[in-house]
Amino acid sequence: MAKGTRFFLAVFLLTLLLSTTHAAYRHDLVRTSCVHASYPNICLRTLSTHGSSASTPRELAQLAVRVSLAHVRRGSVFLSQLTVRGRRARGALTDCVEQMGDAMDELRNTLSDLQHLRRGRDFRWQMSNAETWVSAALTNEDTCIDGFKEIGVNVRADVRRRITNVARVTSNALYLINLLDESP
Repeated sequence: MAKGTRFFLAVFLLTLLLSTTHAAYRHDLVRTSCVHASYPNICLRTLSTHGSSASTPRELAQLAVRVSLAHVRRGSVFLSQLTVRGRRARGALTDCVEQMGDAMDELRNTLSDLQHLRRGRDFRWQMSNAETWVSAALTNEDTCIDGFKEIGVNVRADVRRRITNVARVTSNALYLINLLDESP
């Protein structure tokens, strides 16, 4: 009985050590990948909570796109629930909601391209597609903010704050995608 107990204890400790080491590697992947991102603190904060599911740079880039997509969805819901006065403000808000919808489509396309990414002769073309889609999402987010330049200060500040955060998360996703292009 004592030998069996020691054996199971040894197996348990080894399993614990390996899982802890693997979790530390995943956390280190997030930390080292985010350190030079455009918004490193946002990158760390948004990916650390989910980073344990990413064990390669490609998985981390996919995760960053998923996180960005979730932020765009929440931003779109926020905009859809916003009440504004005036024809120009309503027009800007309608345009912004549409641009967020376009950004979601573009991020979905990015994710699809990353999921089908393969090294070889088409790699450069696939990377270009992924980078183009996520760049287009960023453009839509920036255009949304620009549409509120001439609108009331309170609405503009609320929209700017929310969509700027979304754009920063998306910018970090683009950075992580670009890292894939540089890795062997």
